[in-house]
This record gives sequence, C-alpha cells and structure tokens, in this order.
Amino acid sequence: MTTIESTDKARADLLEQLEWTRKRTESLVCSLPGALLDVPWHPGVNPPLWEMGHAAFFYEVFVFNLLDGTPSYDPSMDDLWDSFHVEHRDRWNRDLFPGRERTLEYFNIIYDRVAERIRTEPLTDQALYLYRYAIYHQNMHVESLIWCRQTVGYPAPPGTDLDRPAPGDQHDGDTVIPAGEWLIGMPGESERYAREDFAFDNEKPRFTVKLDQFAISKCLVSNRQFMEFIEDGGYRRPELWSFGGQKWLQTESDVALVYGSNEPLLRLPRHPQYWRWHDGQWQERLFDRWQCLAPDAPVTHVTFWEAEAYCRWAGRRLPTEFEWEVAALGNRPGETFRRFPWGNEAPDERRADLNGRAMAQNPVFDFPDGDSPFGCRQMTGTVWEWTCSQFFPYDGFKVDMYPFMSTLQFGDHKVTRGGSCATSSCLIRGTYRQAYLPVRSDVYTGFRTCAREER
Repeated sequence: MTTIESTDKARADLLEQLEWTRKRTESLVCSLPGALLDVPWHPGVNPPLWEMGHAAFFYEVFVFNLLDGTPSYDPSMDDLWDSFHVEHRDRWNRDLFPGRERTLEYFNIIYDRVAERIRTEPLTDQALYLYRYAIYHQNMHVESLIWCRQTVGYPAPPGTDLDRPAPGDQHDGDTVIPAGEWLIGMPGESERYAREDFAFDNEKPRFTVKLDQFAISKCLVSNRQFMEFIEDGGYRRPELWSFGGQKWLQTESDVALVYGSNEPLLRLPRHPQYWRWHDGQWQERLFDRWQCLAPDAPVTHVTFWEAEAYCRWAGRRLPTEFEWEVAALGNRPGETFRRFPWGNEAPDERRADLNGRAMAQNPVFDFPDGDSPFGCRQMTGTVWEWTCSQFFPYDGFKVDMYPFMSTLQFGDHKVTRGGSCATSSCLIRGTYRQAYLPVRSDVYTGFRTCAREER
C-alpha cells in the first residue's frame, strides 16, 4: 500500500539519483578540453557531446512525451539525438550537431524540467517507473563515457582513486553450490511497477530453475593467472580456441596487418587489449598512462573468446548465467529475496568497485564485505563477467517501454553479469543482465571459472 512517507522517500531518492547523474555526466564531459571532445571514431564509443544530448532526449521521450503528451523542446533535433535515426558514424559530423555550450544548455533545461516534474506532479506507479527507466538509461551512458576515455587513451575521469588501500586476504579456490531449486530474475508483469524494485524487461519474469551441484571459483581470474596462460603459448595453440575464437584471432591479425604491423599472420593478438611487454615486464595502459601490471588485479578488457580459451587451457569452463546468479545471490523459493550478494543494502565502497573509482586495480581478493552467501567475491562491480550463455529472453518475456532495450541483442550476444568498476551503483543489481558481442574488449569485461564435471 502506498503511503505519504513512501511517496516522499521515492521522490527524494529520484531527485538524489537524478542530480548525481546530472553532475556525473557534466563532469565526464566538461572536464575534457574542447579538442578532446572530438574523439577518434571507434565502433564501441560515441562522441561525449552526443552522449549528453541523447540522454536528455531520452528523458523527453520517456517522461514528457509518454506521461504528458508534450512535444520535444526542439523537435527539429529529435532525429539527431535518437540512436535509431542517426547512423553511428554520423554522430562524428560536427556540422549536424550543436557544440558544447548549446548541448549543455539543452541538457540542463531538460534536467531542470524533470526535477520540477518529480517535485510537483503526482508520483504514480507508471511515473516512478519511467523516471527510474530514464535515469538508469543515462547511467548506462555514464559507463560508456568512462570506457570511451580508456579506449582512446584520455586522462582518467574525475573521481578516480587509484590509491585505494587493499584490505582483504588471500581468498582462492572453489566453492561448491549444492544442487537444488533456485530463483532467477525479477518480478514479472503483475508486479511490474513495484515501488521497491526495478528491472528491465530482460530480467523478467522471475522463475525457478533446478541446477545440479557445481563448483565455481571464489575470485575472478587474475592478471597473474592469465600471464601463465600467455607464457604457456595460449594465444598460439589452436586446440585451445573454438571456431569462433580462431576466427577472432584471424580477424585481429588481419586488422594488425592492415594498419602496418610487420608481425606474421596469426601472431597477433598475443595478450589482452591494453597490455604490452616493455622493458622486460608486462605493463597495462590505464587511460593515458602505462603502468606495471598489477599481478593480483583481475584480468580486464578480454573478449569472450579469450576467456573461453583460458578455460580450456586451465581445464575449466565458464559458468552459465543461471549458475552465476545462484552463486551471487543464492535466492531460493520462500526465502527473503536478495538483490545483492551481501543482502539488500545499497552498494558502497566497502563492498564493491563501482562508480569509476578504483577501476579494477585492486586484488581479486579485495572487498571481502561484498561476499556472496557462498563466499564468492567481487560479484558486484569490478568487471562484467562473461558467462557461456547466449542472450535470450526468459519464458514469458514481454517487451518493455523501450522496445529496443533487449530485442536487438537477442541471439548473437553473450550474457555478462555483475557490473563493472565503471558501472553506477544505482544501476546494478544481481539480476541485471548485460549483453555484449563476444568480440568486445573495450568494455570492462573479465571472468571467473567453474570446475568441469567429471564424466
């Protein structure tokens, strides 16, 4: 039952999340000098000003257009901010789009209007859902603004703290998850506008799954472990790579040759995206600077194919997404539902590497306060974890308010789970499903492994 107190709290939470998102977006865009706003073209990033304008446009469509039927602030610009009307390459055409000042003015006008509407208009269940939808959508773009800086080698974003102390202790090996029935996903259509819960369409409806016993690693695969794979010739052993993996190796080698590399075919790649061997040591590029590779930090920016090959080399396998969710949350029918590995309290810096702070530079055994019921560590934040599952809808799936949230990725994308160091803490939860093509390594992706069952 809705009460005045619950409505007031929901308003306050929305306004807090909206303002944090506005300030975070502004800081990520406005901290860049004008010359750096023209980022080089890359298939995995967008120009920062386009990200900003697109986010404001999304509020117009999903708050004002849907709830009030009001037209856009500037209808002539709608197609330019709509990701389904402007081609990806065209987003770099500076003649089509306004500059920093006009984009920032538009962005703040729309945010002010949204904040005013939250304060003054009735907070219906549908309005609450759409506010959250638009805010969380914007936080997806906050994450992409951060990985854009990594991709193109820009300075670290404001708020990054790479000197975080690393408490925690050595924490390795597997944990065994017993066979049984487990809950997967979030509530379905009948509870769609629940005031305490939010979920995108691909997380619904909740269902029960039966799983056999399995063993999963307590920690993410570390740089040290991945180095062993490299030094054992992992990238040069075809038997470790599936057909898709070999195709990716071939493609990456061809790209290297096109750009002038003198390396023989199939010699590249031979290490993760942002590694290099320099002055007798492994180094990793973190934004605009090279640093010594932290051996106990998680391996980051690896494709699905690299994770799969590592598993074959190690005699292991990737978890299914259902195994991952069970290991992270341990939700059973009839028990209190967990949204996070540690329970239902919101993430904080003790429990998870989120919000663009530590940037996956701490050891895989850090953040012990964020352990799951089974002792799995860093299952929220740090890196998006590859699973072996294809991204498909759950039985009973219904398209949500935004018809393209999930449908365009079904079938050819792999499921990743858990969020990353660049994910906003207000966005993530244990049921959240992100989908990436298996060739992606520009995002903050890593993995943990499962023991292979004896046959």
